[in-house]
Amino acid sequence: MDRSERVNKTSKTNSSGKKKTRCCNGFKVFLTALSFIFICKTLGGIIMKTSITQIERRFDIPSSTAGLINGGFEIGNLFVLVFVSYFGSKLHRPKLIGIGCIIMGAGGVLTALPHFFMGHYRYSAETHDNASEFSLSACSIDKTSSPTEISSKIVAKGCEKESKSYMWIYVLMGNMLRGIGETPIEPLGISYLDDFAKGGQSSVYIGILNAVSTIGPILGFTMASVFAKMYVDIGYVDLSSIRITPQDARWVGAWWLGFLISGLLSLISSIPLFFLRQSQDEPQEQGREVSTPLQGLKPDKEKDQTAYLTEHGQDVTMTGFLKSMKCLLTNHLYIFYMIFTLINFNAAVGGITYVFKFVEQQFGQTASQANLLLGLMVLPSMATGVLLGGYLTKKLKLTVVGITRFSLFTSSISFMVQLLSFALMCENKSVAGLTLSYDGLNPVTPHANIPLSYCNSDCNCDESQWEPVCGSNGITYLSPCLAGCKSRGGDEKSTVYYNCSCIEVSGFPSTNYSAHLGECPRDDGCKTNYYIFISVQVLSSFISALGGTSFIMLRMRIVQPELKSLAVGFHSLILRSLGGILAPVYFGALIDRTCLKWSTTSCGTRGACRMYDSLLFGNSFLGLNTSLNFVGNIFHIVFFHLMKKKYEGKDGKSFENECKDTNEVNLEPSNNNEHFVPSAIVKETHI
Repeated sequence: MDRSERVNKTSKTNSSGKKKTRCCNGFKVFLTALSFIFICKTLGGIIMKTSITQIERRFDIPSSTAGLINGGFEIGNLFVLVFVSYFGSKLHRPKLIGIGCIIMGAGGVLTALPHFFMGHYRYSAETHDNASEFSLSACSIDKTSSPTEISSKIVAKGCEKESKSYMWIYVLMGNMLRGIGETPIEPLGISYLDDFAKGGQSSVYIGILNAVSTIGPILGFTMASVFAKMYVDIGYVDLSSIRITPQDARWVGAWWLGFLISGLLSLISSIPLFFLRQSQDEPQEQGREVSTPLQGLKPDKEKDQTAYLTEHGQDVTMTGFLKSMKCLLTNHLYIFYMIFTLINFNAAVGGITYVFKFVEQQFGQTASQANLLLGLMVLPSMATGVLLGGYLTKKLKLTVVGITRFSLFTSSISFMVQLLSFALMCENKSVAGLTLSYDGLNPVTPHANIPLSYCNSDCNCDESQWEPVCGSNGITYLSPCLAGCKSRGGDEKSTVYYNCSCIEVSGFPSTNYSAHLGECPRDDGCKTNYYIFISVQVLSSFISALGGTSFIMLRMRIVQPELKSLAVGFHSLILRSLGGILAPVYFGALIDRTCLKWSTTSCGTRGACRMYDSLLFGNSFLGLNTSLNFVGNIFHIVFFHLMKKKYEGKDGKSFENECKDTNEVNLEPSNNNEHFVPSAIVKETHI
């Protein structure tokens, strides 16, 4: 009998060991899958940010429309934020995350699909079918038909084949799908880790996730740089026949390839999650309490709360929600915190959306160069700043007032460093017909209607043509015809035009007065400014990131413990709706006002911008960005004085409960160490 009892105990022990092993294995599978998903998530975000310029050119849309496409992610995110907040933790979290990955992957694939249905990219009127009928090239006085008439016929023929394209709407829908799919990943994934990790290990696993997720941006910037060098129709056209280069304002890289790869990787990452259980083996056997739909509550408290809600009905819950919202909105510290973080968030979103375009237009860099150098240098500095900031906050044991002072100090220093960018802007390019008269002798006011000169007035040129050439005098001309060039030589990619009358009258000493295809490059001084600008961005990003952890901690310290979840969720909602959606649109609309030369679509309407007023672009972009930061810092100073007035001389760690009745209807215990942080929390990390 004793022997049989020992056998039974042994078998129970073995089965328990197997059970724990299965639990451990299932948890490790989830952690591995979630790490891969985080990489895919951040990869997709970086691909979108670095492809804005390419999308503008491919779909012939202004920057404001491209900004709307960028904000589509936040729009999609808001669609399901409420669903995830209230029901996510009660459902099968691994499967819900898996479904989110499928939707996110479908969004990436949908974004890339227009490439396969739009036909080959036509970067000029000459690339239309039957372009051999007429070539808009050199100056010729003996043409029987004017270039404008023939160009109009070509445009009309192209418009019959391709009406005004709204294919960019599919890109918008794809980005919205990506936002919908990404919503449940972080909150549900982190809450799942926190519920089923061994005691005290959840912070380690979350740290691993954050560290692994940095692989996504690194891959994203690298891929964006490589794909920007590839022609958009690579694999479909003979690349030897493409005469433009990545330096050309009409160049469109393989923007779709990054979305396709990130989308497929997201679909693959969802597979393991559908084979995991809704919960691991009950944590009670490992010294933890049972996880319930009301996560974080102890069983006896859960019963009391559930009984209370059942007794009083759903109206009490809604009443409690309204009382909690009233308590938040009458908390002047929370309101000021939300205002200055919203303003700073607008500046950050607008800045990261268009900084690559700014580098291209201001310093003459290609999209590939801007993505690689700017992305791979600024990103590590931000990561280092966040880690060091968190360490300093903990090491110095800062109180609430100390944290506020530290965040104000870092944001102010970062703002002053950012002001150095104004001194690094380059002068406007010398472009005949836009910034100079056609004879190259007199500067003109941008956006002015510049008449033809005696050097090209008899050439029957199409003034809407964009086929820039760089003259031997260092001046860019909008086309060989407008430069007064009479002949040409060389092959498709290294075409050289000779006997250019407008170069001759500019007073440049030469014998052949030639011009080669493409815009004139920036001078060495402007390239030096570019490298200094990168250094300024690295330093500014590092200093700003130092206070990043402080911003998050402040949000948690200025509200009652039972309102932390609501405070975080409402704050995220405001940032995404008033910052993530709107900022790219109004930044883009301001940038559009600085355009000097617009492209013409196949139907003769205005398309994407070919060339900007560099000085006006820089002053507008940097001016709006720094103005927002300045106003944000003003509110930050007011916030600091309010915090100092309230907490000076106190321990700075406890909050005076000004809305005591909220405890009666909230599902969070009032104990600081046991507060409920639901899966609804979505960090406002915007990539």
